[in-house]
Amino acid sequence: MTVNGTFFNSSTLEELYLDNTSLPINFLQDIGALPALQVLSVGECDLHGTLPAQGWYELKNLKQLYLFGNNLGGSLPDCLGNLSSLQILDVSENQFTGNIASSPLTNLISLKFLSLSNNLFEVPISMKPFMNHSSLKFFSNENNRLVIEPAAYDNLIPKFQLVFFRFSSSPTSEALNVDIPDFLYYQYNLRALDLSHNNITGMFPSWLLKNNTRLKRLYLSENSFVGTLQLPDHPCPNMTQLDISNNNMNGQIPKDICLIFPNLDTLRMAKNGFTGCIPSCLGNISFPGTLDLSNNQLSIVKLEKLTKIWVLKLSNNNLSGQLPTSVFNSSTLKFLYLNGNNFWGQISDIPLYRWNDWIGWNEWNVLDLSNNQFSGMLPRSFVNFSCRGVLDLSKNHFKGPIPRDFFCKLDYLEYLNLSENNLSGYVPSCFNPPQITHIHLSKNRLSGPLKYGFYNSTSLVTMDLRDNSFTSSIPNWIGNLSSLSFLLLRANYFDGELPVQLCFLEQLSILDVSQNQLSGPLPSCLGNLTFKESSQKVVVPQAGFRSDYMVNDYDEKMSPTLMESIQRLEKGFPLNFTEEVIEFTTKNMYYGYKGKVLSYMFGIDLSNNNFVGAIPLEFGNLGEILSLNLSHNNLTGSIPATFSNLKQIESLDLSYNNLNGAIPPQLIEITTLEVFSVEHNNLSGRTPERKNQFGTFDESCYEGNPFLCGPPLQNNCSEEVVPSQLVPDDEQGDDGFIDMEFFYISFGVCYTVVVMTIAAVLYINPYWRRRWLCIIEDCIDTCY
Repeated sequence: MTVNGTFFNSSTLEELYLDNTSLPINFLQDIGALPALQVLSVGECDLHGTLPAQGWYELKNLKQLYLFGNNLGGSLPDCLGNLSSLQILDVSENQFTGNIASSPLTNLISLKFLSLSNNLFEVPISMKPFMNHSSLKFFSNENNRLVIEPAAYDNLIPKFQLVFFRFSSSPTSEALNVDIPDFLYYQYNLRALDLSHNNITGMFPSWLLKNNTRLKRLYLSENSFVGTLQLPDHPCPNMTQLDISNNNMNGQIPKDICLIFPNLDTLRMAKNGFTGCIPSCLGNISFPGTLDLSNNQLSIVKLEKLTKIWVLKLSNNNLSGQLPTSVFNSSTLKFLYLNGNNFWGQISDIPLYRWNDWIGWNEWNVLDLSNNQFSGMLPRSFVNFSCRGVLDLSKNHFKGPIPRDFFCKLDYLEYLNLSENNLSGYVPSCFNPPQITHIHLSKNRLSGPLKYGFYNSTSLVTMDLRDNSFTSSIPNWIGNLSSLSFLLLRANYFDGELPVQLCFLEQLSILDVSQNQLSGPLPSCLGNLTFKESSQKVVVPQAGFRSDYMVNDYDEKMSPTLMESIQRLEKGFPLNFTEEVIEFTTKNMYYGYKGKVLSYMFGIDLSNNNFVGAIPLEFGNLGEILSLNLSHNNLTGSIPATFSNLKQIESLDLSYNNLNGAIPPQLIEITTLEVFSVEHNNLSGRTPERKNQFGTFDESCYEGNPFLCGPPLQNNCSEEVVPSQLVPDDEQGDDGFIDMEFFYISFGVCYTVVVMTIAAVLYINPYWRRRWLCIIEDCIDTCY
């Protein structure tokens, strides 16, 4: 949608909303023609460039200005400081630069709401530029660069009393190791305070809770707070959400935490060093409750007391024992993470549908029991598992066949991980969950051919069947899985040729069929894979997302536009913490790739098979590939010179084949190589020039090629033996020719060995020595 200029003819227009329209940046130069304008909203209009330095002077009545969600850059124009009536300013999610201390914002003392988040600003930690802004109540500064002011600005007493304050640095900023800003000692009316991701040091600031008795939300995650959790000495009934995760706190969780915070609905204390017992009273967290105590050193818990919580995350602690049935009978639990502990025993039954008075029939969204000590058969109740989220039972001791119905009725499951157990049997052809995106069955004892398992799983992104005993050929229909990005079939017994249908997988990022019995030539069409970067392929489907609605936290009257601005400040967080991890061998190491790194990891591993023939020249078209392993096959011919086009490659392994000819000198143009190996082939000629990355490769990269010469090898190219002058054994004619010198040497050695052996036997064994003398005497008597 575009906007014409007819409204500029109005001198009485007070409100102009153009959000989500297509506007040219010069539109703002004419905005001064609307002197009565009080509200201007041009959010998410794809504006580019810098704000015009002219045209703002006449807007003396402008009270609200919304520029959020564009691509505006540069510094804020000085004329913006003339908007003396401005109360609400939202410039978040742009590319603005400059130090706020020298910006026109210092003159806008009527500001009530200011959002600077997600720009490139430099914002003083002291808040000194805003000390005289007596009306300021809402301030949001997230993902900008924080700067330290001189000590002279410490202990300045601000004129404002904030109700909402968000202050966090950019993740790419240098850690400052600072204390909590001094001006917060003078704030007594806060309702929401977010100081996360700042590397703030010191003890837990319980004084914030004492000073701000109406504080409802306190976010202090990803800092460097130390020591024990010291709570105030009086209850804080207004506190509903407390997040102190990702710090360095230790000691036990205070037993009176529920008395101090009787109305909590969210408590996050993950990634600290808390020890001892989990207070049972935390099971009374208000619905929809979230309790995250993961990645600590907690050792004692009564799970039956925590069954009223909606999201329970106790991952990676030292918890143990059997799971009480009440955990699975809970009518409230939808997200349960107990992975990375020492729970044990058999799981006989898990009810999948439980009635809840709040939400009706309740289904599991996430059930993660991985990396524990569970044993026995898989619970048969999983037959009807119909959640649309995550089921992870990996890294346990489950055994036996997977129930056929279990495989064939998972119509809505999106993530399944049963890897690293002792499961056996076939994957039935009926296993075709249409919604599934990631499936991990690796490191079990599953066997048989794939047949038509996964045939209709067109949403499948990951198929991980590594380290099993699957047989027969890789099915051709695998090329129909249009979303497949990670195909991992390593260490099985697949045979036959590599199907050319793999070339149809346009989203493919990692292909690992190593350590199988595949044969035949390499499909040249694999060189057509484009390796597209995408963060979506590594995301596990969200089984839930929660936002903290803050509008009702404030007792004052608000205009609809101010309410919308506050809603944009909502702090949402995912309820599904499951992360996709892909294991892949590269650079001679076995890595687990996840997150952003996985989104641009591209590799092919065809090693340890029986592939024959030449390496296709088309493999040189894999310009985005980072790792290519063709080692331990029976490949022949020369190394393609087209490999010089692999400009991103970091690991290239062609070892243990029958390649011949020279190493293409053009390979030195590759400046990204970290690992290179052509050892144990039949290569000849001079090694590549010791230039760029090739200057770092040692002799081991080339060993087992006797006709290679040049540094770093010891062979001097001037003394090189020309391999064509040597006749292979299988080509020698049967002309009876005997090398007589070789014959005499061999005969002499054999004769000496025989004589010495007889002498040694006679010397060691007296019986045989006497027999030998008798024989000699008899021979002499006979002769005479």
